[in-house]
Amino acid sequence: MIYWAKGNKILRTLYPNWIWSVKSKEKKIYLSFDDGPHPEITPWVLDELKRYNAKASFFCIGKNVAQYPEIYQRILAEGHRTGNHTMHHLNGWKTNTAAYFNDILEAGKYIDSKLFRPPYGKLTRFQGKALREAGYEIIMWSLLSADFDTQLSPSDCWELVQKNYQPGSIIVFHDSEKAKSGMQYCLPKFLEEASGAGYTFETLNMGTGVTNN
Repeated sequence: MIYWAKGNKILRTLYPNWIWSVKSKEKKIYLSFDDGPHPEITPWVLDELKRYNAKASFFCIGKNVAQYPEIYQRILAEGHRTGNHTMHHLNGWKTNTAAYFNDILEAGKYIDSKLFRPPYGKLTRFQGKALREAGYEIIMWSLLSADFDTQLSPSDCWELVQKNYQPGSIIVFHDSEKAKSGMQYCLPKFLEEASGAGYTFETLNMGTGVTNN
């Protein structure tokens, strides 16, 4: 399984207008969750966030929102932000631009947000250009928890996050069945440690700010 846990320096250079982290001198973290909503895991995440008065951004798959609209509404009602993660979790590198964009528009019928994160972090130059011209903000990450990686133990995920977060980090977890073990082990530990160190947890918004650091 190939992925970049701490962002890809080449891609950051090639695509400086995509959001990789947030400019911040304050102790602010930008938690995000991909692939939900899930009928059991997403409510668990929301309960954990509430314990620490933490806000987060949920990049939702359109077909999951259509299936679990009440959970999507709970995300919004509790002050979190949502983003578009395509309708069917498409890989942009394997999908032509027109089909990819139409899938995003279909998801947009259920997800009222111009924040967009490409599944797998895979987006072509032409797809990115079309999205930005349509008013979308492309959100990547500075730190991927790897909670979905079944070859890593939950403690490995925790070590990865613990050693690499910093002010302005955009951190990705997954509210999905595949990532459940790693995420449910790592997230409570992270919330407790970072809160104790004086960090707050904020939502991503349009125009949040971009840096390649």
